Amino acid sequence: MKKLRVLLVDDEIMIREGFKRLFNWEAHGCEVVGEAADGMEALVQIDTLRPDIVIMDINIPIMSGLKVIQLSRVKHPQIAYVIVSGYDDFSYCQQALRLQITDYILKPVDYEEFGVCIDNLKISLFQQRVASADQAEAQEARTITGITRYLQEHLTEEINLSILSDHFHLNPQYISQLFKNEIGVGFLAYLTNIRMEKAKKLLLSTSLSITEIAEQSGYGDYRVFTKVFKKSEGITPSQYRRDFLEETT
Repeated sequence: MKKLRVLLVDDEIMIREGFKRLFNWEAHGCEVVGEAADGMEALVQIDTLRPDIVIMDINIPIMSGLKVIQLSRVKHPQIAYVIVSGYDDFSYCQQALRLQITDYILKPVDYEEFGVCIDNLKISLFQQRVASADQAEAQEARTITGITRYLQEHLTEEINLSILSDHFHLNPQYISQLFKNEIGVGFLAYLTNIRMEKAKKLLLSTSLSITEIAEQSGYGDYRVFTKVFKKSEGITPSQYRRDFLEETT
């Protein structure tokens, strides 16, 4: 797992220096990527650095730590926050809980206790990322299943990435990438393959003309169909049918 990026927010420089010098971030799989001394600076740093963890004092100038968390949660819900405060006040703890703060640690900081907090936080963030990745993969699988079903049901019609984009409300490039990721071939190669499979089935199981088979396979022009079929199978549709009939008689 890559190192977690940490932002330190405290108006006292000695506190920030203490965190950097007295705690072994490397040993806990973290790195300090920035600092902030007041609420406004904290918001800017959060937007700019996109840290994984913010170590935040409550009582900081311009804007309280709790307000910073409340505002930044809207844009960056995935960030974990650890409150480090000199106030052992239940009302602060209540507010912190409502903001889904990961932990609330009192000053002076017990760095052994803090290390346990960071290690637990690492495990939690890892589990969240795995769950998020699983959800994304499941959604992509459902999406590609829906698209391939649509292709099968509309094979006789004109189909391209733009049409799929309009129907499924997805970016054409995203659909194209889905085919490569989930199926292992590009969209056009997949579409051509299922059209050829449909054509071969019709050639062997019906007496439809080549023109009719071309239309039912999604080709309005039988000459284009014949050219694509020969490129795919190495022989023309007529020869494919003839070879099969000769083998079965």
